[in-house]
Amino acid sequence: MSQLPIESVLPELLSGVRLKQQVVLKAEPGAGKSTHLPLQLVKQNVVSGKIIMLEPRRLAARNIAHYLASQLGEKVGETVGYRVRGETKASKHTRLEVVTEGILTRMIQSDPELDGVSLVIFDEFHERSIHADTSLSFCLEIQEALREDLTLLVMSATLDESALTRLLPEAAYIESEGRGYPIEYRYAPMSVNDRLATSVTKQIQSLLANESGSILVFLPGAEAINQVKENLGELDSNTDVHPLYGQLNFSEQQKAISPPEQGKRKVVLATNIAETSLTIEGIRIVVDSGLKRFASFQLKTGITKLEQQRIAQSSAHQRAGRAGRLEAGICVRLYSEQQLLQQPKIPTPEILRTDLSSVMLEMLQWGNSEFSPQHWLDVPTQSSISAATDLLTQLGLTDAESKLTELGIQAQSLGTDPRMAAMLLKARQESGEHLSTAMAMVALIEEPERSSDSLIHSAQRFKDGRHQHQHKVKTRISALNTRLGVQPAAFKFDELLSGTCLCWAFPDRIAKQRSAGGENYLLANGHGAQVDLLSSLSQNEFLVVVDLMKGRNSDSKIHFACPLDSLPEHLIKQGVFVYWDDQKGELIAEARTSIGAIVLEAKPTKEITEEQKSQALLNHIKLNGLDVLCWSDKGSGLLNRIRCAREWLSEESWPDVSDSGLVENLDKWLLPFMNGVSNMKALKKVDMYQALNAYLGWPLNQSIDEWLPERYPLPTGQTREICYQEGKPPHLSARVQEVFGEQASPRIAKGKIAVTLELLSPARRPIQITQDLAAFWQGSYHEVKKEMKGRYPKHPWPDDPANHEATTKTKRQLNS
Repeated sequence: MSQLPIESVLPELLSGVRLKQQVVLKAEPGAGKSTHLPLQLVKQNVVSGKIIMLEPRRLAARNIAHYLASQLGEKVGETVGYRVRGETKASKHTRLEVVTEGILTRMIQSDPELDGVSLVIFDEFHERSIHADTSLSFCLEIQEALREDLTLLVMSATLDESALTRLLPEAAYIESEGRGYPIEYRYAPMSVNDRLATSVTKQIQSLLANESGSILVFLPGAEAINQVKENLGELDSNTDVHPLYGQLNFSEQQKAISPPEQGKRKVVLATNIAETSLTIEGIRIVVDSGLKRFASFQLKTGITKLEQQRIAQSSAHQRAGRAGRLEAGICVRLYSEQQLLQQPKIPTPEILRTDLSSVMLEMLQWGNSEFSPQHWLDVPTQSSISAATDLLTQLGLTDAESKLTELGIQAQSLGTDPRMAAMLLKARQESGEHLSTAMAMVALIEEPERSSDSLIHSAQRFKDGRHQHQHKVKTRISALNTRLGVQPAAFKFDELLSGTCLCWAFPDRIAKQRSAGGENYLLANGHGAQVDLLSSLSQNEFLVVVDLMKGRNSDSKIHFACPLDSLPEHLIKQGVFVYWDDQKGELIAEARTSIGAIVLEAKPTKEITEEQKSQALLNHIKLNGLDVLCWSDKGSGLLNRIRCAREWLSEESWPDVSDSGLVENLDKWLLPFMNGVSNMKALKKVDMYQALNAYLGWPLNQSIDEWLPERYPLPTGQTREICYQEGKPPHLSARVQEVFGEQASPRIAKGKIAVTLELLSPARRPIQITQDLAAFWQGSYHEVKKEMKGRYPKHPWPDDPANHEATTKTKRQLNS
């Protein structure tokens, strides 16, 4: 098939780019989005200025630029160029520049009008990286305030159409139907006991024996790739096996994506780096494990956790699309169709699961630190935003009011992680030796070796020319020299200064060994971590931890660290620490010298204020949860009513009374009632009902009693308690005779919610549960009456209960 699917909508696309500010393109993998459309935009002079095309990965950016340039019969850097970290191939004649995401953000910060740029293309937007979201947000603001003539083109095979429609309501929406070649889907689900590497190996061997063409295998990570490669062993001379993942050097990645030699085929073992943008030559078959590994930031620990999980439906669609690029293909899925349908349609955007410190630094420099739904597809939680701003303040990049300091302004221009930027800038203030050491460490941290957990050892290997990423580290150091305005010099790394420098970047990750020579450490942020027992790092009492990953156990695994020979004086604090000792059943006060949670020295003290006592008890509650408190029935009842009110009447300004919300705001609702409370006995006497009532405030107190009353008045003049439970309808119990005369079920919450009635027999046993009393009177009541009349003949069972007088009496009592 010579014509690409994108050709069918090309006139509409080109017209949309000419006439509209915003265009959204949805097209199948292999339709020609990344390769054919940009060429047509250039060849037909659709826009007068430069085109910037955003790609999520460096490998894809380089290869797309090279391909597009070759199609024009040129070298890359002429009409088509690219810019990735540490490498630029562009000239004054470049009209189409392919860039990675962090690059575009820096371009915008240095030139907010994007002078000379007519079109920004967001390729493979479904990946929803935090940089792509940030760049799109900034571009939307540029369109609104500075450049009405700037055009944005968002494109992918799988898009969250409803979210994009909300964000870009005026955009031209264009969909390219169909794909280049058909794909045959085969489902081969693994059983619970199957090992991934074994199952994948068997599938590859079977496909090699029975099918033609090269094979692309999607695996969750480098470890699984290496296991499968080892399992396959030496294949026949006509088949090559190539790994493909982010940590490989450029030449190894190129081998994986290049076409196989004449008469040969290949097996590419890849992570999701191959999911989008890359055309891997010769691929006819895809084997999809259905798994991926991704980093998830843990707010409580400030540590990233590497998790393995099933992919979203959109990712499965992208992976399968690799098979039908050049001919009819096959996609073997190692999961069932039902399992696929149970997964979310799109993956969780990175902005909702990652550390936001880099984005917050960009936004503060941009001049707008608010995540407005008008400019952002997803708004992160306030706790994520707070964690990021707290870190920036700790690093000295923002002040107490979250305004950029002079260091913060300089940090943004360095184009690196905030931690690294803080280290570089503080090192520059200290001395040339400190700066040389810091620059070397930044490069070594950004290009880590898989075989080493010691930064000192990595530095030595680089000095000896044996580092796994020797060229990348050298190039990065050179780029940092340029960016910091330093004259290039020979590699300088002072081991004695390394720990000091790293403390500027990782003050929260200073670690102290729990016992001499052991593997367990306590971090300054209060969390535990482990080194490998055979690691040379375990010979050091103090470390600065650069990279660690939360595992299945409570402690995290240290992957990269540096010994710390002398403790930074500016981080050593002295003060009184008060805490509740469960074993002794009392408050303990100590005069401590510490770095965060690391206690260097502690002595008992009697000098303790009432405020410190109360705060210690609050900390005890935060650690152990709300069950530490004594909840009366009345207090629990009010708590449940507020929680239900938040669910049913969300338009009102109810406080957050979830467990986490209450724990987070103990100082607002509980502390005011803790005057004189200095032990657990006194704490348990605090009235939770009063505390919640005060937290709710006077207007909402009145409203909740009206909208969600504690009790319901029966027609008899008596009242019955309404039971509230979050996530369930409210209910009350009453004998059926007590609700005679009621025409319909009671409704609460401004009439939105029907109360479930548990109707009881005279012996108070349930006989009916209903949310529609009128229907019950007209329907099943008559069957109930037949049965109950014989069992309880002394009580009234009228034919028309809806219009009968309610009563608590027997017939004899009524007639007397």
